[in-house]
Amino acid sequence: MEKDLSNYRKSYEKGELLLNEVSQNPMELFQKWFYEVDTFFAEEETNAMTISTLGLDGYPKNRIVLLKRFTYEGFIFYTNYNSEKGKAIENNPNVCLSFFWHGAERQIIIKGKAEKIAENLSDGYFESRPRGSQLGALVSNQSDVIKDRQYIEDKLSKLEKEYEGKEIPRPSHWGGYIVKPIQIEFWQGRPNRLHDRIRYSLQEDYNWLINRLSP
Repeated sequence: MEKDLSNYRKSYEKGELLLNEVSQNPMELFQKWFYEVDTFFAEEETNAMTISTLGLDGYPKNRIVLLKRFTYEGFIFYTNYNSEKGKAIENNPNVCLSFFWHGAERQIIIKGKAEKIAENLSDGYFESRPRGSQLGALVSNQSDVIKDRQYIEDKLSKLEKEYEGKEIPRPSHWGGYIVKPIQIEFWQGRPNRLHDRIRYSLQEDYNWLINRLSP
């Protein structure tokens, strides 16, 4: 099977990113871009991001997760600590996050280190989730091989009865990570493939070095 995609082309013309107009802290620019995309463009899940880890088998792997909070310190998401990604992070906390907002013709690439957040913060977020999502965290041994769909459906039904009218506890193997960035690159599509790329790199004094990169 073969399909030639060489004629798939698009001209990027929706914005610009100028070095003399960016803030000194990349989290401020991230907040500005996130707000603009969430408000003015038809992104279904503005907080959907790709996380890349280096697996125990030595291969990198990408998957989509949902950003649930961001602060000056970093980016927070939640998952099963025993999942493939959780085991990869435990072995090597160096990860890469990326956002691609096609409506705004923008991309952000974040290199950083992932670490578990405090248990009380994971507890607080878990309590805010719908009961179905809480039960889902108990049902799924994420990334494990299962024999069929019916296996988890039956497991869910059993837990629904077990916790009927009761508070659902956060499983100890489920919680949040914060990715603390060491480098953030902002990409704005421009005509003729002369895209704007601004890179922030964290320095030893915790200030950010800002450079424009060739497209």
